[in-house]
Formats: sequence, C-alpha cells, structure tokens
Amino acid sequence: MEASNTTKQALFQSGSAEESQLHFLDYWRIIRIRKTVILAVFLLVVITTTAVTFILPEHFMSTAQIEVQKDATDITPLMPNQSSSTYDPYFLQTEFEKIRSQWVLMDVIHSLRLSERWSKRYHTEQPLKELETFALLKHQVDVQQARNTSLIEIRAYSEDRNEAAEIANEVVKVYRDKRLEQKNRASDSGIVALKRQHAEKTDEVVALEKTVDDWRKTLKISDIGEGAYPMVLEPETVRRLEQDRIRVDQEYVQFNKLYTTLTNKSRGELRQMIPTAYRDEALDHLLEKLTQTEQQLVVMQKDYSDEHPEVVRLVALMKTLNEQIESRIGGILEGLKSVVNAKKAIVDEITKQLAEAKQIDAENMEKYRPYFKAKRDLETQQKLRDSIFIRILQETVDKAIPKGGMVEVIDPATPSVKPVRPNIPLNITLGVVVGLIMGFGLAFFIEYLDTSVKTIDDVERALQAPVLGVIPQNVGSLLEEGADSPHAEAYRVLRTNLLFGRKDSSMNTIAVVSGGAGEGKSTTIFNLATIFAQNGARVLLVDSDLRRPSLHKLLNVSNSMGLTNLLLKQNQIEEVVQTTKVPGLHFMPSGKLPSSSLGVLNSSQMKDFVRLARERYDFVLFDSPPIMGVSDASILASVVDMSLLVIQYRKYPQVMTIRAKQMVEKVGGNLMGVVLNNINISQDSYYYYYSGYYYDYYSKHDDDSNNGDGKNGESKSKRSGSGERPAVELKQKF
Repeated sequence: MEASNTTKQALFQSGSAEESQLHFLDYWRIIRIRKTVILAVFLLVVITTTAVTFILPEHFMSTAQIEVQKDATDITPLMPNQSSSTYDPYFLQTEFEKIRSQWVLMDVIHSLRLSERWSKRYHTEQPLKELETFALLKHQVDVQQARNTSLIEIRAYSEDRNEAAEIANEVVKVYRDKRLEQKNRASDSGIVALKRQHAEKTDEVVALEKTVDDWRKTLKISDIGEGAYPMVLEPETVRRLEQDRIRVDQEYVQFNKLYTTLTNKSRGELRQMIPTAYRDEALDHLLEKLTQTEQQLVVMQKDYSDEHPEVVRLVALMKTLNEQIESRIGGILEGLKSVVNAKKAIVDEITKQLAEAKQIDAENMEKYRPYFKAKRDLETQQKLRDSIFIRILQETVDKAIPKGGMVEVIDPATPSVKPVRPNIPLNITLGVVVGLIMGFGLAFFIEYLDTSVKTIDDVERALQAPVLGVIPQNVGSLLEEGADSPHAEAYRVLRTNLLFGRKDSSMNTIAVVSGGAGEGKSTTIFNLATIFAQNGARVLLVDSDLRRPSLHKLLNVSNSMGLTNLLLKQNQIEEVVQTTKVPGLHFMPSGKLPSSSLGVLNSSQMKDFVRLARERYDFVLFDSPPIMGVSDASILASVVDMSLLVIQYRKYPQVMTIRAKQMVEKVGGNLMGVVLNNINISQDSYYYYYSGYYYDYYSKHDDDSNNGDGKNGESKSKRSGSGERPAVELKQKF
C-alpha cells in the first residue's frame, strides 16, 4: 500500500510538472500561430510612431531655476513671526500651481504680447483670445522641483529657442513681482486695520480713565498704588494688624510655655534651669557669690573648727545668700507671670482691632467694587492699545525691510542648443515597446475570442473522446504521393488506433462524419481507405455524400452510376462498384440523386447494402455530408459499426463539434474517436511530437538511401513497379 501511494504521488508530481510545462508551451504556441498579427501590429505602431516623430516640429526647452521662501526678508525682522517659519509640506506644490495659474501667466501674455505673436504662428487673421493663449502657454510651461533640493525649475517649451528662454525668464519676473506686490498689499491693509483698531482702543481708554476718576472722587478712595487692584489704606491696616497679632501671639506662646515649665520644677532644679532658660544678672551674681563662699568654707573647715569666727561668718553669709537666691527666683517667676499676662492682653487687643479692621475693609471693598472693576477694564484696554501700537510699529518696520529673498533667481533661462521634442530615440523605443504590447495583447485577445478546437486537450476535454489521429496540413491524395509519403504515416497511426480501439474484430463498417463543411472528411476517408488497402485488406470506399460528392474526383472516375442506383434498385452491386489502381481498394460513387429520393439512405435497401458489404469486404468506409446540415450523416452513423468525427483545426467553434458528437450518440452511433485535421506542423510546435517527427525520420531515410549504394532505392522502385502487396498484412492480425 505504501509503495502504491508513493507511485501515485510520483505520477501526480510528474503530471503537475508536465501540465505546468504545457501551460507555458500553450503561450508559446499562441505566439507562433499569431505571429503574423503580432508582427503586423508591431510594424504598424513602430512605423506610425517613427513617421509622426519625424513629422512633429522641433521644440526647444529653457529652464530658469529659482529659490522660493515663505515670507522671507533680507534681514531679520524686528519681531520674528514664528508662524512664518513653521514647516508647510504643501508650500512648494501650492507655488507650482500659482506659477501655472492665470494669476501669473496672464501678465506674461500681456507683457510679451503672445496673443499677437502666436496669431502669426498659427496663421490666424485676428489675435488669439486670451483664454486660448493661456491654454497654449500653460501647456508649454512646466514647473518641477529640482531633485533632492527645495529649488523650483520653471521650464518653457517653444519652437523658437529664444522665445522659450524669454517666456521662462518673464514667468520668473512676473511671479516675483506678484509675490512682493501681494506681500506689500497685505502689509498695507493690515497696518490700516491696526491703526483703526488703535484709535478705537485709545478712545475706550480715555473714556475708562474718566470713569475711574469719577469713582475715585465719588467714593473718596485714597489709591496709593497702580494696577488693577489699588492699594487703599484699609487693606494695609488689616495686613499690619495681622502681622502684629502673629508676632505678639508667638511671644505670648513662648513666655507662657517657659512660665509653665519653671513653675512645675523644684527649687534645686530652678537654680540650674533659670540661668539657662531666662538670663538674670542679679541671680547670676548671687549664684556665683554663693559658689565662692562655699569654696572658702571648705578651705577654712580643713584648718579651723566650726566655732572659728571666720567659719561662723562664712556659714552666716551662705545662709544669707541662699535666702536672697530664693527670693530672686520667686521674683523671676512672678515677673514671668506678669509678662505672660501682658502678652495675652496685647494679643486680645490686637485680635479685636484686626476683627474691626476686617469688617471695615469688607464694607469698603463692597463699596469700592465699581471702582475696582473700572480700573481693571482700564488696565486691560491699555495693554491692548499698547500691543496694537507695537504691532503697528513691527509691521511698518518689516514692510520697509527689502524682501528680495522671497523669490531669488539662481539660474536665469538661456536659449538651448538642441531641441528636446520630439525625442527620437525615446519615441521609437516607446513605439517598439507599445507595438510589442499591443501585438501580443491583440494576439491573445483574438485567441481568447477564438473558441475553435486548438489542441488535443481541447478535444478530449470538451468531447470526452480520444483523438485517434492528427493529420498535417496540405495533405493530398496518397495515390499521388505514394505509399512512402510522410503524410501516409499519420493515416497509418489513425488506422492502428482505430483497429486497436474497436471492441470486436467483426466491426468493419466505418462512417466518417464532421460538424461542418470543408473539414476534410472526404480526403480523410479516402486516404484511410488507401492505407487499409495498401496493408492487404479488401476495402470498399462508398461515397455516401449524396449532396456534394467528391471522392470520384480524387479517383478521376465517373459519378453517373453508384450508390443511389443501387438503393433505387436500378443496378446490382457488381455494376456500381469500380476498381482502382490500388490492389484491394474498390470504390462506389454516389451516383445521381433524383430530387424525389432525398431520403433514400433511410431505407431498408441501405441496411441490406451495409450488411452485404460487411460480408464481402474486410472494411467498408462511408463518406457523409456534414452532420449539422442534413440527416444523411446521422442515418449513416446509426447503421455502421463505427464512426469517426473529423474536426478541422481552428475552423469551427467547440460548441458545434460537441453538437456533432451528441447527434452521433443520439442516433445510437458508436463514436470511436476524433481525427484532428489540417494541422500546420511547422507553425504549431505543439503537434510536432504527434506527427512532425515522421517528416524528420523519412527525410533522413531518403538522404541515407541517396548517399548509399542504391540498393534501397532499387528495391523501392521494384516494389512500386510490381504492384505487389507489402510483406506485412494487418488483415491476418486483426
């Protein structure tokens, strides 16, 4: 199973590769077949392009290169405008359109008098209309951006080289003047508008100043400052009282905390804390004196007893000092208490005064509100007036600054030496490319519209029937070409495929049909019968095309008596059958068909004749009219054993061929396959693998015979002259 799958996969891949290759070959086949159309269209386009190129008048081009900036001045403005320096991605494109607009080109037309000048060129009696001249000039002026730069190239085209340079330079001049004029006009109108606004704002400021003065006098406001929020006395008093309250409150908190801390300490602790927390010179002196006395007492006690007068004096002195220290500490505490009470009283008084001042200030602020509002409005209007004045000054100064940098000429236009139009190499190259494209396009379009049979794949896909033979183009009678003709091999292939394709060897009656007229069925059946006879078979060729018989012309015999005479019982079969120069090949002409016997093929006599001919001959071949035209072909297909459908290459649509096959099958005919006829092997390489190699083989075989000793040629002459049958007889095999 795995090997089988591998084999199927390999076959599928090879089939896909072959299909892809054939797909490419199909395109190549179309090109080869339609090469006449391709070549004709190609030559027509190239010749027309070349002729038109040499007929067109010469045009010269002059280029002026300029640099354009956005509202640029020669020096830095008084107050640079930030908006003018911002990047605008559409600036250059906008300027391109302006240069080619009526805004610029109309002035160029007027200054150069192009309407009068071009009226002479175009041979008009009156000057051209301005719009007509503008359309011509716009077509002759091109504006582009220089590559990898911000420079602008203005190109002018004209039949006169000097005129081209003149137009390009004039366009630059007009454009530059227009830009400067537009900028100055915008500045003038802006300055006028600003001055008008400045005058209005000045009037408003004067009116507001009068209003502010009236309110100040009415409310008796002592305004000691400038600005929107005036400095009157009441707010200053509130701020001063608030500052005093905060300062005194801090002092009160500080002394109160110190008094509370000292009050909670013992006397011994107070002696240590007070000198550090609250400096008092008297207390410091007493403490220092006590320390000295204690030191003296210690020294005296070492040498003297306690009753010593000096020791007694020092002890009494220490006692006195301790009493004084205690008294001084008590005084300090009482003093701190008085300070705390005084600070508290001051805080309360200032708080009261602050509350009264705030009340007065709030009342005054409500009363002064109109005054404050009027003064704020006055300040706002003063600022607006001053801003407008500064802007007027800026615009006036900027207007006076030169602006040559807005449009700067980098390279003026000069007359060109060589014409740029028509570009002969480019036009011819484009003609070649367009000619090839149109030629190939037309060829493939015609091929798309052509629904006729083109390939074997088309036949087998559309008809679901095998192709038994491929007949080359310009095949004539094999009696004239000989048995060794290269064309004969195509019919041998057809005979072989036909014999191998039949299911029963007793099937020996064959009808050749076609969908339309002129598809080569008479030649096919004649040559096929010849091939059968040349291989030793007894063959009867019947011309059953009673409408337009033609087989008797190929054999150069009379058609006065034949099939119609037999079917009408006017003659016997032996009387109407004629022999030919090919041994074993007998021929029955169609005979004359009376107009009253059109349905003679659809008779019992025809069936009897077919049965009799099947018994007497190895093969019986019937020619027939087109199956789409008359019913005779359908009748023949129904009474014979096998039918062959002849299709001429690229002649009739596939729909007609499919209909012919359906008609054969509808009457019960046995369609063995299809014969593809009239193939141009040299033109369509697709069919070379089917029949073309026979020509190469036989050509080489003939060359070998002519270059050899002549034995093969002699044998061939004897064989042809003697009229003997070939050594191999297919009759025995089948």
